[in-house]
Amino acid sequence: MTLPHIDGEIRDGRHTMRIRVYYEDTDFSGIVYHANYLRFMERGRTNHLRLMGAEQHALFAEAQTEAPGFAFVVRSMRLDFLKPARMDDVLDVVTWPLQVKGASITLAQEVRRGADLLVKAEVRVAFISEGRAQPIPKALRTLLKADVI
Repeated sequence: MTLPHIDGEIRDGRHTMRIRVYYEDTDFSGIVYHANYLRFMERGRTNHLRLMGAEQHALFAEAQTEAPGFAFVVRSMRLDFLKPARMDDVLDVVTWPLQVKGASITLAQEVRRGADLLVKAEVRVAFISEGRAQPIPKALRTLLKADVI
């Protein structure tokens, strides 16, 4: 029996990561607390980068020379909560790039339970260095395949 990769997989340009809902993810009514979807999606974005070869420690070290004190920050997020997830559900967090601009990347994300779409989001992540928005360095754009999108 083969186990799926712990960080998920990228297929047809989309990253999919499977998670199980635990008791700690739910509120008193037994459904996933709305803020926990943000955690699930953050893990999806992080693992998407990791599977693209962006081991974060190495990525940060390389980009530090070109853009000291850089960071990716969530600039905006639009969420639609469509259906609830419950304890013990198995969910898929799906992430893919929509648009790349000089200093930002916009990603689409979905949280699904089988064929059911539970949550959909559009996330704009900005690249900042020394407290200001900066163009994404070439090494990072290449790694993120931003020049292809």
